[in-house]
Amino acid sequence: MVNPTTAIGIPAAVLAHQGGWDEILLVVVPIALVLGLLALARRRVTRHEPAPAEPSSRPDGGPVSSA
Repeated sequence: MVNPTTAIGIPAAVLAHQGGWDEILLVVVPIALVLGLLALARRRVTRHEPAPAEPSSRPDGGPVSSA
């Protein structure tokens, strides 16, 4: 039987236990990728968001007359 990892070219030493750092990478890399994509999306949304309107000085929220 052929080992599937060697059949596609991944050496077994790469997938073997390396003292814990490789397992940490398997968790940290996807989390960092998702956080990076969320930051990119948030930046794009805030960049295209219209500027907030200036609040009216009238208590009822109507336009301020210049008369």
